[in-house]
Order: sequence, then C-alpha cells, then structure tokens
Amino acid sequence: MKAAQASVVLTGAAGGIGAPTARALAAAGARLLLVGRDGARLEALAAALGAAWLAADLTTPEGLDAVRRAALEREANVLVNNAGIASFGRLDALDPAHLVDVIETNLVAPMLLTRALLPGLQRQREAAVINVGSVLGRLGLPGFSVYSAAKFGLRGFSEALRRELADTSVKVQYLGPRVTATGFNSAEVEAYNRATRTPADRPEAVAQALVALLESGRAERFLGFPEKLAVRLNGAAPAALDGAFGRHRRALASS
Repeated sequence: MKAAQASVVLTGAAGGIGAPTARALAAAGARLLLVGRDGARLEALAAALGAAWLAADLTTPEGLDAVRRAALEREANVLVNNAGIASFGRLDALDPAHLVDVIETNLVAPMLLTRALLPGLQRQREAAVINVGSVLGRLGLPGFSVYSAAKFGLRGFSEALRRELADTSVKVQYLGPRVTATGFNSAEVEAYNRATRTPADRPEAVAQALVALLESGRAERFLGFPEKLAVRLNGAAPAALDGAFGRHRRALASS
C-alpha cells in the first residue's frame, strides 16, 4: 500500500516517535487521525499537518470506542499502534501497579484497539495494522523484563494475527526499533545505554522506516546493527546468548 492511499489512525501521535511518524506519513500523502492523551500537543501537531486529532485514553472502554467511531467515519485503512510507556529497573524494585500499567498500555490496549477497528479495516480493499514494538520484543535485556514482556507479547500477537488474517485484505506488520533518541528514555536508561555502549537512532529514521514498512508490505522489520543480528541469533538459540550480557547486568546493578 502506498502511503498516499492510507487513511491512518496513529496512536501515541504526540510522542517522541509518534510526532516524526505523523510528519513522515503526512509528507508521503497519508490522511491522519492523531490519537493520544495530550490534547494540547495533538492539536498543535494536527494544525501543522492539516490532520484530525482525538484525545483518548486507550486503556478505557470509552477511549477505545471514541477511536473506533472516528476511524469508521474516516474509513481508516491503517492502524498504527504506537502508544506506549517506558519501564526500566530490577524487577524487585518495580512497583506492582507499574507492572500492570505497562502491560495494559503496551500490550492489552493495542490488542483491544485492533479488535475494535478490525471490522472496519476488513471492509477496506487494502488495509494494514502496524504494531510498533521494539528490538526488546525479540531480545530480552537485564533491566527491561517488564517492557520486554509487553513487547514480546505484542510481537507474538502480531505474528499470530498476521497468520489468522492471511486470507483477508488486512496485513499485520511489526516494527522493532532499537534505542531511539527521544525523551522516552529516562536519565537512568541514558546512563545504562552509555555504560553498555548502546547506539541510538534518530526518531526521524524510525519514522521513515515505518513508512517504508507500510509500503513494502513486509511482515516485520528490526532496526540497527548489531541488533538485527542479535535478534536472529536470539531467535535461533536464545540460551546461547545468556552469557553475553554481563556488561548490562553490571550497568543495571549500578543504576
């Protein structure tokens, strides 16, 4: 599908990856419905791009239904599940309520929103669901147990749903960025990344990769090297990499 043929619902649209993605999609000719929790930021971005916007909390039934109704009115044929929250730290140091919030926001909400929009998407001649995950959805690192749990789940959801919908007009795609230089990363995560010598991509590069993924129709794409190689190795023999993350464990212990 060419981006110029897309009527896109983009969640997390005012965030560090979301705003550049909105700009990239708009530049490629897509029609946009920008969704998020911060109405003021959404309104400003929408005004700059000539897009529509909707402030909604996707962890609530009311928010999900509001997006569903707006998507139907706009005959949306692309859903980009980009909204998410961060999580970093030793498991025993994380608050239980935070664990629940991460799973609800990063995994359950995209699943429920996809379910809500699916009937409308299936009525389109060509449609797509793009789930924005992470390299950490295929490669678990010390300090990211909860975040990885959500992103591993999102990737599994994408894979299973892709196969479930293989004989329909709806493609299901997964984008796995590596570390991206945005305010999503806390000071602790930035220190961890420096200690582990982890490179970061610009959010604009991730946005362009998402547009390219949409237009290619590919099932999934992971970004960055050596991350793409590590994802492949981890998929083939995950236990073989267990000893490769001593630097990450030490960095976590000092955070």
